Amino acid sequence: MKKLLRAVALVILLAAIAGGVVAWWGRNWLHTPITTLRQSTVFEIPRGASLRSIATDLQQRGLMDQPQVWIAWARIAHRAGSLKAGEYALQPGITPQQLLEVLSSGAVVLHSVTFIEGSTFADIRKLLRTNADVRGDYANQSAAQIMQALQAPGVHPEGQFFPDTYYFPKGTSDLELLAMAHRRMTTELEAAWRERDPTLPLASAYEALILASVVEKETALDRERPLVAGVFVERLRRGMRLQTDPTVIYGLGEAYDGNIRRSDLLRDTPYNTYTRSGLPPTPIALPGLDSLRAAVKPNLTGAIFFVATGEPDGSHFFSSTLSEHEAAVKRYLQKLRQRSGS
Repeated sequence: MKKLLRAVALVILLAAIAGGVVAWWGRNWLHTPITTLRQSTVFEIPRGASLRSIATDLQQRGLMDQPQVWIAWARIAHRAGSLKAGEYALQPGITPQQLLEVLSSGAVVLHSVTFIEGSTFADIRKLLRTNADVRGDYANQSAAQIMQALQAPGVHPEGQFFPDTYYFPKGTSDLELLAMAHRRMTTELEAAWRERDPTLPLASAYEALILASVVEKETALDRERPLVAGVFVERLRRGMRLQTDPTVIYGLGEAYDGNIRRSDLLRDTPYNTYTRSGLPPTPIALPGLDSLRAAVKPNLTGAIFFVATGEPDGSHFFSSTLSEHEAAVKRYLQKLRQRSGS
């Protein structure tokens, strides 16, 4: 009996030693940097991936030599169900334990898309369709269906999305990004409208958005935007037509070939501000923040005309009388002829 007890005790002792060795080895392995990771690497966890499939993927990519130990540790640490889908940047020197923490942190790699000031709704839809990191859930839906999904049924999509750079994890849907930009535009427009000049001849924030989009297309210089807005506001007050080429171009749609002709100025469309009075029926582009602010707080100098100066900076000359304007046009044409001659 004593021999049996000694044998059992020996087995227990050996098992405890073995367990201790395994535990020591496991802890050491968990805290040892992954030597095969020699440069920054992006590792992606697909949506719905299991812990075992993630470990297998890591092993296949040479980033995990003991997947079973890693799986066991994830379960002991109660992280088995907390690994989140997405792309993760793994840096050299990371250990298996740190790898588990990174993959369960949700700190995924972010991609970006930029909606440029002055671009159109068609432009940003094309941008989203061609971005490989964006999920095109609404790529084939109509503009009306998109606005319905954004809880803005019946609203024309032009000008409804704020131009900016948006950051997102891979696999974000096109609708999610449009929703971000739409919320931002709503916020910025409401803030600008609250600060408006109370004497403006604009009936609503939407009319301010329309005016801002025209200002955006007329000048690329931030310092000129309040002056351009001032010209259009002055024209509205006097009952003059806006007579702005960008609205005509927008109304031509796909028929516009890069050149605007006199016949185009005479062709009546809802957006032709040479043939129709007042603002166009909708925005014609995405206005930036400076254009929004200019539309609600224009610089009213009495000018009712402006024309390009011909200078490299793209600036304009502003005039209060027709004779001043005609002289400015003459100077501009002379510069063009000199430039073409040289």
